[in-house]
Amino acid sequence: MFEIKIDDAKYWKNCVDSIVNLIDEGTFSISKDGIALHAMDPSGISMISFFMPNKAFSKYEVEKPASIGLNISNLSKILASARSGEQLQMKDSNNKFSIEFIGEKSRRRYKLPMIEVKKDIEKEPKVEFESKVEVKSDSFKSILGDANLLSTYIGFKADKESFVVLAKGDAGELEEEHMNEADVIKKIEASKPSSATFNLDYLERIVKACPQSSTINLSIKTDEPIKVEYKIGDAEVAYYLAPYMES
Repeated sequence: MFEIKIDDAKYWKNCVDSIVNLIDEGTFSISKDGIALHAMDPSGISMISFFMPNKAFSKYEVEKPASIGLNISNLSKILASARSGEQLQMKDSNNKFSIEFIGEKSRRRYKLPMIEVKKDIEKEPKVEFESKVEVKSDSFKSILGDANLLSTYIGFKADKESFVVLAKGDAGELEEEHMNEADVIKKIEASKPSSATFNLDYLERIVKACPQSSTINLSIKTDEPIKVEYKIGDAEVAYYLAPYMES
């Protein structure tokens, strides 16, 4: 049994957006510490690790750990109906997931069926990253947009001094360089130069829910999965995306 309440329903919608941009269904693990989700996308080339601590909620009562399998796409659609100033209450109700929007003078309730998600919880890949880049979120989204003008893939090169973006397609080529601790790049830490290429559509989906004027952390190792991390308020989101290898 659990009963969880959050003062801003739209905030929870923003958090769920970070999940639904990659997967349509998944299992929330609800414990006394908070709510977590680990899942691989259907293609198997990316995964998400989501955690929202109990301190982010105005009410958090969990009698024992619970695993709640849900259609995340349907959950997101319902949360999109959140109105300004509404609170949100979530609890289990006869093997269904109950969602209640609480306004000043109104309430509305939805119940979603709990489903069995076949895949087990995925473990995060163990990668000893060579470079870590802190980049402004708005700037990084613009960088992906620049690359999208020419290609469906994007390459990154990082060393202690700079972060270089590469894109190439039939329409032309892009090379974009940003220096360490400059307007776009807040910090680069590099034990050695690193480079890798990734699917651009997946990266755009991964960062779509990242709040404006925040920071995205990129961890890179040559021809290994990239780790992309950011926060949505108190919620922490980490993604892994496999590199694109030319055949």
